[in-house]
Amino acid sequence: MTVKKLAERVLFVHQTLLDFFGEPAWRNPLPPLDELVSTILSQNTNDVNRDRAFDALRARFSTWEAVLDASPESIIEVIRPAGLANQKGPRIQNVLREIMVERGNLDLRFLSDLPVDEARAWLTKFKGVGPKTAAIVLCFSLKRPAFPVDTHIYRVTGRIGLRPEKISAEQAHEHFERLFPPETYYAAHLNLIRLGREICQARKPKCPDCPLNHICDYRQELKKQQK
Repeated sequence: MTVKKLAERVLFVHQTLLDFFGEPAWRNPLPPLDELVSTILSQNTNDVNRDRAFDALRARFSTWEAVLDASPESIIEVIRPAGLANQKGPRIQNVLREIMVERGNLDLRFLSDLPVDEARAWLTKFKGVGPKTAAIVLCFSLKRPAFPVDTHIYRVTGRIGLRPEKISAEQAHEHFERLFPPETYYAAHLNLIRLGREICQARKPKCPDCPLNHICDYRQELKKQQK
């Protein structure tokens, strides 16, 4: 597919999902450090468990400085609902510690003043903070043009032919930031996730219900197999 055709498909997908789902609205944005911790907690779990762990953490400790100074065992116990607490607890404290050492405080609002690529590079230098986590902080907390790619988006965009088959999830962030117009990042990200959760599911996609089934490579391949 030519670059022009791919760009046309991207805009078609974006508009079709807007027409189908409407303009998406996420929860109220968190401050950037809150979003960073919340996203670390979200790794390999669902939103409900992430929120339970995050809310418990904020209820137990009044500040992020208190989280930084707490015993590792107490953090692990509080965030257990998110799963992998033995890894996530030390990871959160290590990130907080490294930010404090470098900045002298835990305020990440300075990232708003950096070019997006520099802000992304600054965030991803911390162990456990990958491109998706950085993009979520940039897009939702700081209103910067970044396109987060989660497992739903990676799956859906592969099926409807918006990315090369063998591109990695990490490489897909840059790919989609080139492909989608920046003003569409927020809505396109959220609507693609909704499509993946509600219709284009991993094991049993509901292809007849999908507004994009007429352009979906995956759907066409299934039809061929059924003949």
